[in-house]
Amino acid sequence: MSGSVTASLKQLWHKLGSPRWFYQITRNWVRGFGVMAAVLLLVGCIWGLAFAPPDYQQGNSFRIMYVHVPAAMVSQSLYLGMGVAGFIGLVWRMKLADVAIAATLPLGISLTALALFSGSVWGRPTWGSWWEWDGRTVSTLVMLFLYLGIYALREAIAEADLRARAAALVSLVGTVNIPVIKYSVEWWNTLHQPASFTLTEKPAMPAEMWLPLLVMVLGFYCFAGHNVLSRMRLEILRREANTRWVAELFAAKSVPASITKES
Repeated sequence: MSGSVTASLKQLWHKLGSPRWFYQITRNWVRGFGVMAAVLLLVGCIWGLAFAPPDYQQGNSFRIMYVHVPAAMVSQSLYLGMGVAGFIGLVWRMKLADVAIAATLPLGISLTALALFSGSVWGRPTWGSWWEWDGRTVSTLVMLFLYLGIYALREAIAEADLRARAAALVSLVGTVNIPVIKYSVEWWNTLHQPASFTLTEKPAMPAEMWLPLLVMVLGFYCFAGHNVLSRMRLEILRREANTRWVAELFAAKSVPASITKES
């Protein structure tokens, strides 16, 4: 029994390393994530911006939380995912690991920049300043520099294998910054408040305020899934452009158009 399970896991692992198999199975995933992201983000925006009650201290300025918190959480998760992909790429030389890093970078950069910008907008009425050298703010800025550094590194190195190894190594090493971001509010005296909600503790804010935040967080994660998978699929097609299966894929898609023209 254990031998068959091990064999099945090995087979699945080898399939995960196949760009063709990954491209085929993720077709419906992209659509599903896209639909869920659209619904959740629409509901979360309307709920949080229009129906959630104002904060008793911050008034309506707290509503930037519905963008800032999800952007910060997802940007950290994306970088952590890049670190995992980097480890897999360095140890098992899996092609999809580098594809995942390349596909994650644009969204990671965008969301980290959005988190910093929205945090500054939120901090102006709350702290009285656009920027403070706060532990979490600085460590998030470091994450943005890591994202940009990996992107620049990939652009600077022409040789594919060397580029993949370098990006994987920096992605993996940079994950040490993620715990710093998370625990900075506990390790140092910072202006940032603790996490808005966790899996182990009851939220400090009322349900009518944290429920739309939860919807927005889920929506951002679904959007990230849609965006990264879409970019991975495009990157796979670009890298595998000269293979037989990609040629057959495009040939199959061109058949209906040719039949229509003939009819």
